[in-house]
Amino acid sequence: MLELKNVSFQVVDENNVNKEIIKNISLKIDDKKFIAITGPNGGGKSTLAKLIVGIYEPTEGQILFDGVDITHMSITDRAKMGISFAFQSPVRFKGIKVKDLMTLAAGKETTVAQACEFLSEVGLCARDYIDRDVDGSLSGGELKRIEIAQLIARDTKLSVLDEPEAGIDLWSFSNLIKVFEKMRAERDRNILIISHQERILDIADEIVVIKDGEIVAYDKKDEILPELLKGTAGCKFYQN
Repeated sequence: MLELKNVSFQVVDENNVNKEIIKNISLKIDDKKFIAITGPNGGGKSTLAKLIVGIYEPTEGQILFDGVDITHMSITDRAKMGISFAFQSPVRFKGIKVKDLMTLAAGKETTVAQACEFLSEVGLCARDYIDRDVDGSLSGGELKRIEIAQLIARDTKLSVLDEPEAGIDLWSFSNLIKVFEKMRAERDRNILIISHQERILDIADEIVVIKDGEIVAYDKKDEILPELLKGTAGCKFYQN
């Protein structure tokens, strides 16, 4: 279980003034849930994700994971506890092959057959990718699916994905949706996705809406999604 208690995060802007990005957020996420976080651009969604995985440290408040206080824990130590993160723009690794990346993700020697199984999970033909370099020859959609294959290989308790739909084509996005639907159906981990996309929100068990650094709504998908689908102008969660 993940729990945030009165978490705030401030930065110093170019005028040397403290700017509060996350404002006193409290949030509890039970095990084996698929949670979508959405809201207006600049509302603090990605910042919240980075606080959870340890890229940023809260200015105030506390973060608990499985009852352990991880507030000041490094991203490496959080990873060891079972928290993984997929960036909005996946990292390219010159000179590293996909098979090697799967081995690194799993944290142990991985056979070609095992690596192929992880790739198949995300809809990639393993024989076409297993020996390819993780470099500019791969498209954005391919990189996104390889990154998700890494999450599967790591078998973490909590997978956090920051706008996985960003920068990929419609075909690749459709394939990602199938991957997320499968992950949700298996119910063997917590999945937390930052997204604006209706098709991703529709998969979620629950939706968190963040605006101006605060949670303005958190409920079951069926309660929140209809309001969101009315459009930004008419949605009560987006209005000033």
